[in-house]
Amino acid sequence: MKLIGLRLLLIEAKERYNNTMSKKINTSWGSEADWYSELLNQEGTYQKEVILPNLFRLAAVKKGQRVLELGCGTGFFCRAFAEAGAQVVGVDIGRELISKAESIANPSVSYRVASADSVPFIASASIDCIIIVLSLQNIENAGQVIKESLRVLKPSGRVLIVLNHPAFRIPGSSSWGWDEKNIVQYRRLDRYLSEMKAPIQMHPGADPKKITWSFHRPLQFYFKLFSKNGFSVVRLEEWSSHTKTPHGPRADAENRARAEFPLFMCLELRKTP
Repeated sequence: MKLIGLRLLLIEAKERYNNTMSKKINTSWGSEADWYSELLNQEGTYQKEVILPNLFRLAAVKKGQRVLELGCGTGFFCRAFAEAGAQVVGVDIGRELISKAESIANPSVSYRVASADSVPFIASASIDCIIIVLSLQNIENAGQVIKESLRVLKPSGRVLIVLNHPAFRIPGSSSWGWDEKNIVQYRRLDRYLSEMKAPIQMHPGADPKKITWSFHRPLQFYFKLFSKNGFSVVRLEEWSSHTKTPHGPRADAENRARAEFPLFMCLELRKTP
């Protein structure tokens, strides 16, 4: 009888664990909408100095084309593409983020509160360019996001995905190190191939209990995912930090390391013929 009781307890514990793991993880940044909006309005951010000019160059969007941003946050990139002449739809699961985006009116941008993996309000084959900036890595159901992207994209359309570089920026498992003997700043990696989810503090320096989740996936995960869902990767670019250490005993080594280890990776996808 004791054995049977133990088995029942184990079964119940396993069921509770499975139920917990099956619940969709909340990865919205909505609770930090005000801070995030203020951050993107500052000068010198990676979004403004590195990501935006490179996205513009790659997208080469023409006036009147339709752009969809998945995980648009407070609309920073949506507004920039609209100012360039595009008709833009911004989608984010964070209601607070969308409210903040809508408070900065632009007639060429419309926003929707929705998950990036389900956008039924977007017609099939109606979008010229999809941009996903630092969002796919924070979305649990990445596969469905790519499936929806395939559905709404025109045959000649493109998807531009910007990620924290998965080979060099691994949550909790990558860091800078200093080699005093050789006067070299190096990048330390403690893991890479294993997929994992990791807690991320939303607002560094603020409440440490306010976290979201990031999903580390190696490069092969993304390439297999794209191929499986009808996309080919036609371009890969790696973008480094724009910041410089002006002086000091480690300035040269730090600047060399920034140039050698990119912060971001951009992938351009097209529908496989």
